[in-house]
Amino acid sequence: MASPMSASRFLARLRAEGATVVEVGDWKNHNRNHKGPWGPVHGVMIHHTVTKGSKRTVDVCRNGYAGLPGPLCHGVITKDGRIHLVGYGRANHAGLGDDDVLRAVIAERALPPDNEANTDGNRHFYGFECENLGDGVDPWPAAQLDAIERASAAICRHHGWTERSVIGHLEWQPGKVDPRGFTMKSMRERIRKRLN
Repeated sequence: MASPMSASRFLARLRAEGATVVEVGDWKNHNRNHKGPWGPVHGVMIHHTVTKGSKRTVDVCRNGYAGLPGPLCHGVITKDGRIHLVGYGRANHAGLGDDDVLRAVIAERALPPDNEANTDGNRHFYGFECENLGDGVDPWPAAQLDAIERASAAICRHHGWTERSVIGHLEWQPGKVDPRGFTMKSMRERIRKRLN
């Protein structure tokens, strides 16, 4: 079991991995911790936003919307490859997912199909929302994919995790399709190479 790193350490780890980071407001203290615990943490979850425009995307992920208050992740990865830190602590990004998947992430083994929604993912995962329409057509620029790789590797490196600790929302919660436009298998391979 791993305790979440401090916000300052999180920022330092991202920068040490070569990521371009933008700090948004009082991100270090913006969270949903009053709704439940954050931690122990076991992995990193990647999402797409179904939004267009970096400023709007960052605003939505920081503030949330009717029925789902922000922050909706820890970092927003925009198409230019910048990681905008919008919150730290418990965030509304993962929702309920499959306990079998969580056990596989903890054991760093191949993921089973996600067929249940019975476990609080907001407690156990760092989350990155990535600016993309999620229609399978909207492109994923090289800079953005590189930033996803670097952010994931930074967290894995800190906790001593392998690439198997990085999953997509679609691998966690039945019915989810994100991220759409690249495969998590290909992203995990990129992360594996970076960690090695």
